[in-house]
Amino acid sequence: MTDFSMLGLKPKLLDVLKEIGIETPTPIQARAIPEVMNGRDVMGLAQTGTGKTLAFGLPLLHMAFSDGSKPAPKTVRALILAPTRELVNQIADGLFPFIKGSHLKLNRVVGGVSINAQINRLDRGTDILVATPGRLMDLIDRKAVRLDETTFLVLDEADQMLDMGFIHALRKLVPMLAQERQTMLFSATMSKEMNEIAQSYLTSPIRIEVSPPGKAADKIDQEVHFIPQPEKYELLKELLCNHSDELALVFSRTKHGAERMAKNLVRDGFEAGAIHGNKSQGQRERTLAAAKSGKLKVLVATDVAARGIDIPAVRHVYNYELPNVPENFVHRIGRTARAGRDGKAVAFCSPTELDDFRAIEKVMKIRIPVATKASWAADDQKAQPKPKPQGRRGGGGGPRGANSGGGKPAGGKPGAPKGAGRPGGGRPQRRRSRG
Repeated sequence: MTDFSMLGLKPKLLDVLKEIGIETPTPIQARAIPEVMNGRDVMGLAQTGTGKTLAFGLPLLHMAFSDGSKPAPKTVRALILAPTRELVNQIADGLFPFIKGSHLKLNRVVGGVSINAQINRLDRGTDILVATPGRLMDLIDRKAVRLDETTFLVLDEADQMLDMGFIHALRKLVPMLAQERQTMLFSATMSKEMNEIAQSYLTSPIRIEVSPPGKAADKIDQEVHFIPQPEKYELLKELLCNHSDELALVFSRTKHGAERMAKNLVRDGFEAGAIHGNKSQGQRERTLAAAKSGKLKVLVATDVAARGIDIPAVRHVYNYELPNVPENFVHRIGRTARAGRDGKAVAFCSPTELDDFRAIEKVMKIRIPVATKASWAADDQKAQPKPKPQGRRGGGGGPRGANSGGGKPAGGKPGAPKGAGRPGGGRPQRRRSRG
């Protein structure tokens, strides 16, 4: 399919697509929309930034416009579940232009904002509800909404919902829906647990895979700096200064680390802000709006917020601290090179993160070009795999004592690479990035 008009969508939807400048369907849209229009359940494997929202949103809207009737009070026709507030807002904002001025009602429910206002909006009935599982369960417990007339279910970023512990909420929510329903599940990875969810909630689904798990966007230029933890912050400032007029996204492992780094950057003269789970919904929305408007040039975030950040202008992504789940690296760098643009992803790897880095390269099936060399991270070095901790998802441990904006050297601990954290031996030789 090379044209949306070939997909059988309502003329109103085609007109809005033309108005917002979307002319050609992405691969996931071209393959998923006809199947959904034919009533099939769909299991989609696709990375962020591939156009999934319209892949399920357009056929959902087409069917909603075709129905013509109004939902009963407190009922929901179509339910879209997403793991984070940012992703809920991103989906709702992406669908709103198509229903503007129509009879359709689109509502969103997330935590961190007034639940009473959400109860009032849901009381009148909802055609399309975009929600996080936790807040939706709160509203169901208050009898503010019911799902027995919900005949369309979308599970977006289902793998992250699993990682964040929402599986228990899903097991409670899905039986509340109408037995005769159509379900779509989207995930960037397909683990054993994800297969079990698909088998439980989807009926004879068609599997659509448009981007192999672990594959980053083609237009992302990558590089890695092998550097001791205490030297990361100065390198970050240097690279940010080299591209001071371009929007940068910096990833920290922890909420406290992200907040501390943002404050340090502001102290050092950068227009920076942080987004993480400890921020209220209003604070997160204001920070994202400031980044989109250009008021902020550096946005510091954690993985929880990664998949809900859709700012096409992000030119650089800095992995200040590497994730210990390799697939999260792909989601992080997928925040750049969006909407056809180019982008650059820069990884900082300390001695204690070397195994995490090798796991990332293994998942992505590439060797990331080295910008800063170090004797403890020679290209031909084979990092020994770490034993998987018992009772933890994802395996692999993270760096101990890593912190944002400076900290104690990683050297001196048992098992630390030779030369790490000492003057002289093992000190990286860095070349200036030209990205």
